[in-house]
Amino acid sequence: MPTVILLAPLVGAIICGFFWRIIGERAAKLVATGLLFLAAGLSWYTFLTFDGVTQQIVLLDWVQSGSLSTDWSIRLDRLTAIMLIVVNSVSALVHLYSWGYMAHDENWGHDEPYRARFFAYLSFFTFAMLTLVTADNLVQMFFGWEGVGVASYLLIGFYYRKPSATAASIKAFVVNRVGDFGFALGIFGLFYLTDSIRFDEVFARTSELATTNLHFLWTDWNAANLIGVLLFIGACGKSAQLLLHTWLPDAMEGPTPVSALIHAATMVTAGVFLVCRMSPLYEYAPEAKALIVVVGASTAFFAATVGLVQNDIKRVIAYSTCSQLGYMFAAAGSGVYGAAMFHLFTHAFFKAMLFLGAGSVITAMHHEQDMRNYGGLRKKIPLTFWMMMIGTFAITGVGIPLTHIGFAGFLSKDAIIESVYAGGSSYGFWLLVAAACMTSFYSWRLIFLTFFGKARGDHHAHDHAHESPWVMTLPLVVLALGAVFAGMLWYNDFFGDHHTMLHFFAMTEGEGEHAVSMGAIAMGPGMHVLEAAHEAPTWVKVSPFVAMVLGLLTALTFYVWKPSLPAIWVRELQPLYQFLLNKWYFDELYDMLFVRSSKALGRFLWKRGDEQIIDGSLNGVALGIIPYFTRLAGRAQSGYVFTYAFAMVLGVAALITWVSIAGASH
Repeated sequence: MPTVILLAPLVGAIICGFFWRIIGERAAKLVATGLLFLAAGLSWYTFLTFDGVTQQIVLLDWVQSGSLSTDWSIRLDRLTAIMLIVVNSVSALVHLYSWGYMAHDENWGHDEPYRARFFAYLSFFTFAMLTLVTADNLVQMFFGWEGVGVASYLLIGFYYRKPSATAASIKAFVVNRVGDFGFALGIFGLFYLTDSIRFDEVFARTSELATTNLHFLWTDWNAANLIGVLLFIGACGKSAQLLLHTWLPDAMEGPTPVSALIHAATMVTAGVFLVCRMSPLYEYAPEAKALIVVVGASTAFFAATVGLVQNDIKRVIAYSTCSQLGYMFAAAGSGVYGAAMFHLFTHAFFKAMLFLGAGSVITAMHHEQDMRNYGGLRKKIPLTFWMMMIGTFAITGVGIPLTHIGFAGFLSKDAIIESVYAGGSSYGFWLLVAAACMTSFYSWRLIFLTFFGKARGDHHAHDHAHESPWVMTLPLVVLALGAVFAGMLWYNDFFGDHHTMLHFFAMTEGEGEHAVSMGAIAMGPGMHVLEAAHEAPTWVKVSPFVAMVLGLLTALTFYVWKPSLPAIWVRELQPLYQFLLNKWYFDELYDMLFVRSSKALGRFLWKRGDEQIIDGSLNGVALGIIPYFTRLAGRAQSGYVFTYAFAMVLGVAALITWVSIAGASH
């Protein structure tokens, strides 16, 4: 069964990519979509019936080189089972949604066969992600990691006729290569120290890494902390954490289904999955974990501030994704990997629903994406409105405080904030609470600007706005079920008491303060943090709810009760507004430090190196000397026999002279 789950999307990609001309575009799309639903159904069956015991299914021998022995195999444990349902469920619904969305796509001609190619890319992306999450060793994981990068490049730049789309795809590819270099160094370091890249063999030697020093960049480092940081750099690239985040908003240039697939459940969660998968290592790397908390909390805060002022509906949700990923990393850095995976799990449902809901709005408004040109759409597209409302309830954290009753995000986000507080990071705790307040504000701002008030912008588009077809609304309804119930159903499994989590993740009890309880995840001291999180003070437990209410009331004031206030605040706080609108000027800073300097170096090598030195000097000398000797050689080819005979006599004379002189010298 796991083999079918892994290979079904690959078969769909091959059929759509290479055989659609034979069976037809519609049949190819039907096969690809059907195979994804098959994989999703089998994934849910596997998740619900899984007994927690790790299984390793070898598919084939892959790489054999010296002591490096790598099989292509499937590692099936609780982490894998979670990721299988997340990836395949969202991908299957995105495939179905794309039938309606791409049918109304206005970026291609009606006769151009682009849809089969789009579905092939979607299926290939899914296969690459499944390769990553089912990997039993780091080389196979890196193969899936890079496959996801290639597929995202193809999908983000799908509208290759648009310069902005091609630029965005290149940017995503290049920025991710920076993180991937760190990931590769981490793999090299682990192989150097443990002589293996298999997870079980590496995990068995993590305690040795904690007492080993490694010389790197002219100084000595603790091996566990160094490798933990290098792997985290790779995670930062894929999961768009601060400093390597700039590619994520530009990825909105791809079709909206791509945004849902990349930003909800697959590519951007790969980094979180990597940290949780390597939890046995991170339990012996406290400095690396502390760095993860700081970067995660800072990312959550930064992205939330930028989301406050964005006007493109997809970019608001994109920065929201960046912020929510910061929450997941903060939990993982605190050692409560169950809370990180819990938020990854719930986030997939409500974020995919928000992106697909945004696509429904964009389709209804004839591909207008600026929220300032919306307004009053709740009566035009009521089903989309209510689905977006449910997604907003989930992401902002609507629920009953001090209970386990609420929308999915209410439970998983609270679990993270309580875990970070219990982990002792005041910096992380307060930034996450502030980010929760801003998340509520920009999420409700999106709802109020889009669905409430009077119609703005193109009134013709408003007048003709209508609900999307069922292939686009049905996925919203299915995802809404997850956004409502996923948190309440699986709260105890992901973030319950000590014994419940041991059973769910199939962990075994460790011994001593720094012992690691091994299973799908490892929790040594982190188990104490989990217990402390459940005993957090009441004010800590209600702080996210208070932040949510404060953000909601502020959004109501600005966009419903007193809609003139935003313009006043923008005018009074113009420098701050421009700072946030320009995303803290990270793109401008990188352009100055890296892009312009690279172009300047290229121009220098071109003008001075190529034109002046090579063309002006070396080529000039060559152009003078070589034709001269060519002319001499040409003159020697006279065509007369006596000329060649004379040359032979000269040659023989020269040879005899050389032999005579050489013999005399001996």
